[in-house]
Amino acid sequence: MKKISFTTLFLFLFFTSNAEHNTTILVETESFAQKGGWVIDQQSMDVMGSPYLLAHGIGIPVKDATTTVQFPKTGTYHIFVRTRNWAARWNMTDAPGKFKLIVDNSTLVPVFGTETDEWNWQKGGSVEIKSKKVSLAMRDLTGFDGRCDAIIFSTDPDFIPPSDVKEIEVLRNLLKPDIVKPVSVGTFDFVVVGGGMAGTCAAISAARLGLKVALIQDRPVLGGNNSSEVRVHLGGRINVEPYPAIGNLVNEIGPVKEGNAQPKDNYEDDKKLSAVKAEKNISLFLNHRANVVTMKNGKIGSIQAVDIESGKKKLFIAPLFADCTGDATIGNLAGAKSMTGRESASQYGETRAPQKKDSLTMGSSVQWFAISNPKESPFPDIKWGLPWNESKTHKITRGDWDWETGMGLDQVTEIERIRDYGLLVVYSNWSYLKNHSQDTSEFANKQLEWVAYVAGKRESKRLVGDYILTENDLTRQNIYPDGTASTTWTIDLHTPDPENAKLFAGAPFKSIAVHTEIYPYPIPFRCLYSVNISNLMMAGRNVSVTHVALGTVRLMRTGGMMGEVLGMAASICKKENTDPRGLYKNYFPELVKLMKKGVGKASIPNIQKYNEGGTLLKTFK
Repeated sequence: MKKISFTTLFLFLFFTSNAEHNTTILVETESFAQKGGWVIDQQSMDVMGSPYLLAHGIGIPVKDATTTVQFPKTGTYHIFVRTRNWAARWNMTDAPGKFKLIVDNSTLVPVFGTETDEWNWQKGGSVEIKSKKVSLAMRDLTGFDGRCDAIIFSTDPDFIPPSDVKEIEVLRNLLKPDIVKPVSVGTFDFVVVGGGMAGTCAAISAARLGLKVALIQDRPVLGGNNSSEVRVHLGGRINVEPYPAIGNLVNEIGPVKEGNAQPKDNYEDDKKLSAVKAEKNISLFLNHRANVVTMKNGKIGSIQAVDIESGKKKLFIAPLFADCTGDATIGNLAGAKSMTGRESASQYGETRAPQKKDSLTMGSSVQWFAISNPKESPFPDIKWGLPWNESKTHKITRGDWDWETGMGLDQVTEIERIRDYGLLVVYSNWSYLKNHSQDTSEFANKQLEWVAYVAGKRESKRLVGDYILTENDLTRQNIYPDGTASTTWTIDLHTPDPENAKLFAGAPFKSIAVHTEIYPYPIPFRCLYSVNISNLMMAGRNVSVTHVALGTVRLMRTGGMMGEVLGMAASICKKENTDPRGLYKNYFPELVKLMKKGVGKASIPNIQKYNEGGTLLKTFK
């Protein structure tokens, strides 16, 4: 019998005993009918408990988010708004993300987003509800990333919402019973979680080989770091030995243009989406976050994903799963063995590893760019930014990959802080350039056009496979019989920029990259499935490699090719009624046949001219 926690029991008794006299209504902002200029941010929902709406206007207030709410009865309601002052961690002078709440065209007095750095329920006073159908609107006041998770209306004057994330979940389930039980969407041959290049290629590859596939992606677009939300170009090479046909699929769905932090259309989101929708064997679930794994006999039996707008849960059942989340989300939930941080030099004999193991990871980039206008383009002189001066100023109009934050922090549990610091330094630098720099005239006609609010991650957790790829394998060309897609990039490791670290002690936001040349190297298949969860494969930056080896395999063309191999492997697993380890031991020649053929359309002529880093690479041995 399942135990009932004290919190659950207390809240249940509280609401059932007061239900006859009092009414409490929870409104999740991500479910607003019209988002206006606000966007859904799900990046930290597993930590803070929910997706939320973000007013990302780059200094210009965004359009109102609006919806209507059905109240069971009229009367006086007390209001609470779950929000936070995101810059308070670094500066309490003012709050960047201020907003107002409008109830039936009546603007409430409090200004929200002004209190603590922690997510909290800010009191909104009381309001008289005169009609059972009520209009709500959130009005952004600044354009600087105000955020709201939920709004509570309660007729009980003594009611105080819980602050603990688990207690809030209990409250949510009590107030929204229709979203508690997951609904099965069917049984699939292969479930792929993560719609970046790795996951998208894995889904298409498996579908073209006849499998019934579910592709789950927690954003509204596919492509991950190569989407218009993050805008990182596709790095690495395709069409190299020993299986030159692998990579045609990456080329087929990837954008033609290269470059980081470029205009939105360069990343061709629709091209990726159209390619997936063209596959009749793929069921695509955008805006769904996989956050529950059910185990059965030591294997993953099912995955639960929540619709990040409605909160409704869906259940996915399959014999085989792929974790292409980058963060090893599914592997972590399943109890798969994993690695994080940097291994010591002695552990694998790696020359580029530190002497002692540590938790340092490569960081996340918040990229940005500005455009020129024919007339002056003012920007607010912010008071809540970091202290700035001429020595700290970057007199540039584009922030590339090296605007990288969060090294040494947990890229999963602290991602909101990491992203927010990335935003803070961009705004602080630009405000100084526009309002205080010795060269304000040079930037007078420059307008901050785009700043990413989805952080571009490089590293978090890596899942352990039957083999862990190391630096020595790459540099000494230790080729194994189960080689698959080739990694071609240098061993490219990022560390904090020493000069930036001097100016921003303890919190640098710039990085440097040190490259070690390698020959193209075929990644062993044993790196692409879990050592202890027998029906779990992985592709992308969470595969079985050391921190040093991650420096080369993390590139997105390489991840896409790994995904293509996973789709092939899934088809063999189904055909032979085996798991990935059984494929490696008994059916690897069948995978070789598929890798020689590939599943993508032939590459367009001269595709390699688009492959950054080609001059750093040698011919395959």
